[in-house]
Amino acid sequence: MLATALGFLIDVVFGLMTYTLLLRLVMQMMRAPFRNPLGQAVIALTDWIVKPLRRLLPGLRGIDWASVIAAYLSQFLWLLALYFAFGRGFALFGPGLPFLAIAALIALVKALLWLTIIVVFAQAILSWVAPDGPLAGVLNALTFPLLRPVRRIVPPIGGTLDLSPLIVIVVAQLVLITLVPWLESTLTKAFL
Repeated sequence: MLATALGFLIDVVFGLMTYTLLLRLVMQMMRAPFRNPLGQAVIALTDWIVKPLRRLLPGLRGIDWASVIAAYLSQFLWLLALYFAFGRGFALFGPGLPFLAIAALIALVKALLWLTIIVVFAQAILSWVAPDGPLAGVLNALTFPLLRPVRRIVPPIGGTLDLSPLIVIVVAQLVLITLVPWLESTLTKAFL
């Protein structure tokens, strides 16, 4: 019971940080507006780590490397916290640290796919319920680059029913079901 509560707390704290840093990175890359409640919350939650890292790692070619490294460090520390709380299946030193480093990268890709699913789903729902709401601009900016190529291939049915969000979600789910487990099993076989 206490182990479950500890695992939950670790997941909440580090999950909030990792997903918020990833959202900040994606919002910057997609040039989404930050002058909305979501953007302001993202800035408030992540400035404490991103601003000091920017002094060491300036942005390059539209990528905020401080946000990339901060998200990776958050994911790495998340896995490390779970290891210290529960994991005794491998030695931390020796091959354990490279294993955690690569596992953090794979987990970050997984988190990015889940973030994609959540943002596309939220945009699709809000486009029906509140198309001019305060989050419409940021969600449209985040999803348009993903939905545009699909819309070229699959135009709206009857001129109104847009299936592109469903297709993007299904493709992201397929990657989560096939590619991510393959990467995880390959990593496990290589190190353990």
